[in-house]
Amino acid sequence: MKRRKMVVAVGFCVSFLLGTLMNLLFIPGFEHHGERVHRHHHHEKQQPYTDAPARLQIDDLPPVKPATVGRLSELQRQIRERLDEVLRYRRAHWLGTGPLERRRLMDLEQRSEWESYKGIEKINHYDPSRSTPAVSIATKSHREITRESVLGCASIDNVTNVQYLGSGYTKAVYKAALNSSFSVALKSVDFGGHDMENCVKKYASSADCYKLASFKIIKEMTLMERLQHPNILKLYGSCYQDSNDIKETVTAITELGSPLEMIQLLQTPWEERFRICLSLMRLLHYLAHSPLGSVTLLDFRPRQFVLVDGVLKVTDLDDASVEETPCSPSAPQDCLMEFPARNFTLPCHKGRCQGINQKRNLYNAYRFFFTYLLPHSAPSALRPLLDIIVNSTGELMWGTDETLVQLEKVLDIYRNGHYLKNNTRTHKTEYKRVLDTSISAENYRCWPSYQHDGCLLSVYSVDEAVDVCESHVQCRAFVMTNHTTWTGHQLVLFKTGASSLSAAPGKLSYVRLGQTES
Repeated sequence: MKRRKMVVAVGFCVSFLLGTLMNLLFIPGFEHHGERVHRHHHHEKQQPYTDAPARLQIDDLPPVKPATVGRLSELQRQIRERLDEVLRYRRAHWLGTGPLERRRLMDLEQRSEWESYKGIEKINHYDPSRSTPAVSIATKSHREITRESVLGCASIDNVTNVQYLGSGYTKAVYKAALNSSFSVALKSVDFGGHDMENCVKKYASSADCYKLASFKIIKEMTLMERLQHPNILKLYGSCYQDSNDIKETVTAITELGSPLEMIQLLQTPWEERFRICLSLMRLLHYLAHSPLGSVTLLDFRPRQFVLVDGVLKVTDLDDASVEETPCSPSAPQDCLMEFPARNFTLPCHKGRCQGINQKRNLYNAYRFFFTYLLPHSAPSALRPLLDIIVNSTGELMWGTDETLVQLEKVLDIYRNGHYLKNNTRTHKTEYKRVLDTSISAENYRCWPSYQHDGCLLSVYSVDEAVDVCESHVQCRAFVMTNHTTWTGHQLVLFKTGASSLSAAPGKLSYVRLGQTES
């Protein structure tokens, strides 16, 4: 009897949340950030908002023609497909819920609405000197999708320092400060984006086009909730809000990261570049074995990732997929993976292309990250192993499991100093050890360095620091700082001399005395 009640209860929960998502099919649209949409009768003269950027004006579109009506069914089909995809991910989540979560879903089912209507206010931040869109955030909501202790509409009531960060085909992203020490990223549908503009031009229905675009954000939030991993951006919460005459626009509130700039990364020390590659491989290994199945990132580019305290995190999941490509053993072309430089044909196993999702991710990691970041300026003892890793991923000889094992092996070798040569020889020079001192001036530049105007490198030991100093013609001294990197290596400042030696508790200076007899 108890089992029957539980099944009925879960059925009510699923029906309720299914109905909630179905209601999204009738969301009337969204006000583009930094742009006001005015509704007019046909006999009225339109007065566009003078501060709005040069974006598509929805009201400038002609009346819907009979031919357009026939195309609406196509748009509704696309909306339905995106809804079904979100529901598949959510059903997978419901199947994994425990008793407490099921109890919470039952409580939600008994409520007619998730939250009562509280009224709507807007904060408009617009700088007419900028060409980027400004942000318009409704700050109170009648509905919030949140989990325990996460952020909702009330949390972004008094955000400050709102900055436009960028936009893609569908979404615009903003940085907003919740207080003096905590900032978040806000993601919302961009009415001036590629997806919205093309859709509205084709179907002349801003409301339905918004529904279609908004499901990308809803899908991304669902995946962020379902796929919990240190290398996936954290979802702090979300806000559903009304904006002018458009109901229930959605804003995702996420962790804030720094854009990935590949040119800058090429100038950073190898240890940090290796950290990015290792973070990426740990992510791809998780995606290959995720609770949803093998997940592939269809839009795999560096711009889909950010750095949070030096750790790589994927930020864009709206183009992720768990669908394995169907195939027939008699049609090898079904499992053809095409890339700009080369193609691969994978085996067909039980009607699916074997490992295609993880292999696609792995080759993209090779061509966008590993070839540029892994080998260059690595410790010489590690280069043979790194070359094997790069070549093996480039040929897809390994899967994610073996690739991660090899990168973890590199980490172990590096972290424990096993990459250093077994050096029993004496150094060419002697150094005087001076406790609690530092050298303030006498800097020189080296590459790659943690400091742009000096030579700041990481070392495993004092012996390695001496080797580095002897390899630099300018070096006459170095300072062992009290700072370490993520691997535990110590940061060392290399100097041209020691005339500016001064007291510095916790630091240790080594000053070159002179050449020893060989």
